Amino acid sequence: MSEDTGFDIIDKRFAQYVLGNAPIEKLADGIRWIEGLVWMGDWNTLLFQDLPRDRTLMWSETGGLSVWRFPSGQANGQARDRQGRVVFCSNRERALCRVEHDGSVRVLADRFEGRRLNSPNDVVVKSDGTIWFTDPVYGISNDFEGTRQASETAPGVYRLDPDSSELTLLSDAFDGPNGIAFSPDERRLYVAETGDQTKGDPVQVLRVFDVGADGRSLTSVRDFAKVSPGYTDGMAIDEDGNVWASAGDGVHCLSPEGELLGRIHLPGTVSNLCFGGSPHLNRLFIGVSHSLYAVFLNRRGARWP
Repeated sequence: MSEDTGFDIIDKRFAQYVLGNAPIEKLADGIRWIEGLVWMGDWNTLLFQDLPRDRTLMWSETGGLSVWRFPSGQANGQARDRQGRVVFCSNRERALCRVEHDGSVRVLADRFEGRRLNSPNDVVVKSDGTIWFTDPVYGISNDFEGTRQASETAPGVYRLDPDSSELTLLSDAFDGPNGIAFSPDERRLYVAETGDQTKGDPVQVLRVFDVGADGRSLTSVRDFAKVSPGYTDGMAIDEDGNVWASAGDGVHCLSPEGELLGRIHLPGTVSNLCFGGSPHLNRLFIGVSHSLYAVFLNRRGARWP
């Protein structure tokens, strides 16, 4: 193990999460930029994006690395819905889309109040089947991860009811909403603010909302944590409600109160991560710039109701 890879225990609570005989493993290399990790439990397979190459990759313990979809619509964040379908954010289509069971792709939302969305970035499916996603301008700001185009609406956080196709703007109080995740009880929604990256000092902080009693709205918002170095792009939530947040030096584990418990140091910037591994969800898969890593933990990923 290299000197820049390993565990850093800040709070004694973090020590119980670390398995002394479970190494941090590099699973794949040569990806141009990793995004959108999602575990497919019934396939025993991880899906993730090689975003600039416009392809969705799959990795399994038995099959190694292969291509699942090409072209992918320059897919970014993705999640599974309650029917097991893959819901994904498309930079190229400026849309929220879904891969149906027969492999066809359906656009779920690409406009709000008649104006085109920017470039949906990350997505999470609530236990009631509704789809919550972020919409910054990153995918239309350059030709590397999408196509440079003009923005028609402010960055925002949205909720989609896939049955009625009703799209609701939940918050536009962001310069660059990015990663999104629910707490295990779905009473909190975490959203990473990664800012207007054309500015010299963009606002970059992990925020948390309270979910309204109706389960459809957001109420109070507050700053939850700020990682350093770098900023939080994506995140994963464990069974205790800890937030495993991406950072410039690896993964930072934050308590439900926002305390830094520990770090997993990795040799590059972490873009996104997810819990997986069947049947326990006790393996953390991590996208580290151009490589895929994983480590088994003495903690399981959250299972939503």
